[in-house]
Amino acid sequence: MQSDTVVVLDFGSQYTQLIARRIREHKVFSVILPFNASVKEVLTNHPKAIIFSGSPASVYQKKAPLPDSRLFSLHVPILGICYGLQLIAHLMDGKVKRVDHREYGAAELRVDSEDGLFRGLPKKLQCWMSHGDQVARLPRGFKALAHTSSSPYAAVWNSERQIYGVQFHPEVVHTPLGSRILANFLKAAKVRPGWSPRSFIEESVEKIKAQVGREKVVLGLSGGVDSSVAGVLIHKAVGKQLTSIFVDNGLLRLDEAKRVREVFEKHFKMRIRFVNAEKEFLTGLRHVVDPEKKRKIIGRTFIEVFEKEARVIASEAKQSRRLLRPAFGRPRNDVGIPFLAQGTLYPDVIESVSVFGGPTSTIKSHHNVGGLPRGMKFKLVEPLRMLFKDEVREVGRALGLPSEIVDRQPFPGPGLAVRILGAVTKERLELLRKADWIVIDEVKKAGFYKKLWQSFAVLLPIQSVGVMGDERTYENAVAIRAVTSQDGMTADWAKLPEDLLARISNRIINHVRGINRVCYDISSKPPATIEWE
Repeated sequence: MQSDTVVVLDFGSQYTQLIARRIREHKVFSVILPFNASVKEVLTNHPKAIIFSGSPASVYQKKAPLPDSRLFSLHVPILGICYGLQLIAHLMDGKVKRVDHREYGAAELRVDSEDGLFRGLPKKLQCWMSHGDQVARLPRGFKALAHTSSSPYAAVWNSERQIYGVQFHPEVVHTPLGSRILANFLKAAKVRPGWSPRSFIEESVEKIKAQVGREKVVLGLSGGVDSSVAGVLIHKAVGKQLTSIFVDNGLLRLDEAKRVREVFEKHFKMRIRFVNAEKEFLTGLRHVVDPEKKRKIIGRTFIEVFEKEARVIASEAKQSRRLLRPAFGRPRNDVGIPFLAQGTLYPDVIESVSVFGGPTSTIKSHHNVGGLPRGMKFKLVEPLRMLFKDEVREVGRALGLPSEIVDRQPFPGPGLAVRILGAVTKERLELLRKADWIVIDEVKKAGFYKKLWQSFAVLLPIQSVGVMGDERTYENAVAIRAVTSQDGMTADWAKLPEDLLARISNRIINHVRGINRVCYDISSKPPATIEWE
């Protein structure tokens, strides 16, 4: 069964992506559009419901983000969250005012009416607030569904127009029953579930075939979850038209190439070319310490290596008379293969650029998003671009990928380069590679690997004094990073057992010559990011 779609309009909330993710947890497909998307653009997605996200803005500001007012005339159920509620009140002749103090954090929600949102829920429940404005007067036709001690209109409803609003954030985990509130909205809006990993695979295969036609595709295969799932999915769609290229950039973890060869060549019978480009990458990174410059250099070098290898593949195919003519007379670029496939995920897009042109802030660029040069000659095939990591794992399992790939912890596109603070050299890479393997090995032995979102070592740009035996040392320090998370959007530092941390520290110091100090990172995201660069 084809799933209905919910459109989420992004007004700049840090939680917009979580709204989309929570909707998908109910097996309903969701798509994020910018707040100023036209009615025509919204309708192309055939939405069965629309959700307005929160925002750092105030509705009465001169340049407040406002939606197309015609959305209210579509007779499509609408849910406004936080700023979204205030926006509904403001645009429908209610009143919004600034409160004397921000309401931030946990609050007790008292349900006044079960209608629509609170069926089957307790009369009192915990919710998460984050606002400095609130609705002071409801528009005509609305009634209050719930309140808190500070917000008289914490949830509202217009039964005739099927418009709902909540002042709190049901999408965050700090509203424990928020998922059920969203489920009640979907039920009230008569949205049908039906989105699943298998339905995603079926739809993606058709989309890939339509996009690629009879052309050839090259894929950057790293062996991580994202590129692996993308590779198997594209291979399912176009078969031998896909050639995967594994680039050993010198920034990989221990024995990466060996693991990739064993899984994909033997198990999936995929075409893979292994390219040793360590020299090119390390030359480009010489003396570079700025993390954004590292990402840009790695992205540019990655594409240069790909274009060079793609020309070789195209030349070999032409010589063997296997190179197909462009479909429908489409001109080729000078590389000879028009499509580059990547395992780009939703968080990559979200943290790299404003979501679909929306006002969310840019946090950092990524190797497979913000690091690509403008003059790139490839057209991108990114079948996972709308998925979160946990959804990608589900798709991978449905495709038959082994657990060692599907359950693998995320690894950044720029590799170990962004886990080395300061200049990247072959010697420093070797130090980090050995330390990082010890972290992974000990975490696996202790049974924590699948419980953690990520666990790894970071090489710090400092040296410190130590004593080993009777000798004074002046060597490098590493930090251990281990976090728990559901989707990578937020993360808590992992409370690993002291004996496990002790084993990791002792083993690194004793077995990695050049490191004499180990620290443990106890910062969460936000305010920190998971990666150090």
